[in-house]
Amino acid sequence: MSETDSAQQGEPRRQLRRLLHMAEGLPALRTAVVHPVDEPSLAGAMEAARQGLIEPVLVGPEAKIRDCADSAGLDLGDTEIVATEHSHEAAETAVAMAAGGDVAVLMKGKLHTDEMMQEVVARRGGLRTDRRMSHVWAMDVPTYPRPLLITDSALNISPDLTTKADICRNVIELAQALGVDSPRVAILSATEEVNPQIRSTIDAAALCKMADRGQIRGGRLDGPLGFDNAISEEAAKTKGIRSEVAGRADVLLAPDLESANMLGKQLHYLAGAEAAGIVLGARVPIVLTSRADDVFSRTASCAIALLLAAYYREGRQP
Repeated sequence: MSETDSAQQGEPRRQLRRLLHMAEGLPALRTAVVHPVDEPSLAGAMEAARQGLIEPVLVGPEAKIRDCADSAGLDLGDTEIVATEHSHEAAETAVAMAAGGDVAVLMKGKLHTDEMMQEVVARRGGLRTDRRMSHVWAMDVPTYPRPLLITDSALNISPDLTTKADICRNVIELAQALGVDSPRVAILSATEEVNPQIRSTIDAAALCKMADRGQIRGGRLDGPLGFDNAISEEAAKTKGIRSEVAGRADVLLAPDLESANMLGKQLHYLAGAEAAGIVLGARVPIVLTSRADDVFSRTASCAIALLLAAYYREGRQP
């Protein structure tokens, strides 16, 4: 760890603030905020607008949105509202707006992830691409000296090798959009040894070979790696692991949704980590936050969407 990294450890939200700084000067994106009928989702959207990150279009029951704004003391001003009767119609309408090019980003409000993503992945009128969609948490861990991306904690329950390859491609592109040119991707399992009885170790080895053969580009992959070996150089050294990834991972690719979800939440509640969430692999960036996320995390998620959109404007498409 460098002296600078060591000095920065403990600085609150230093990594998410870095993303907000990177997004400064980029043009705000017209963003459909889906069913923002509670204070966190509405306040997050309005704060992102205040910071020049998005031009919000509030999609949902207008009376509920305005009541929420009044209760929270939020001034909606001339913010556009597209009225719908309920959350399902809000998701359907917002996805149609994105598919038609009327908005460049979707942002989840107060509705279940499944309800929103059902419309996103619909074969007719949805936002599918040839790439499998996946979710990434950009974690700001006070005790870790660099940004840490965790995937996939929200969409793919038990991904097979083909799906994991797309999850890996998605997160590499996101890392590059966030300023990490050649991200170190640690493919996690319970052990660093390939064990035919543990599928995730076989998948990890296969993903690394796919990277060797150019089927996955842009990142440095290693796995299987235990969590300790992925984030601790001392642990990797103790086990005799020689790797440019071990101990210095930028990305943690988990075996399945359950392990990724638990890992992210453990870091949040036990290690004081903050997170910003986004869905990749769709035709537009999708800001997908937890209902428990605060305004700052939601704003940082909008900054990620802005940086990702700028990355794709440079010629890279999912």
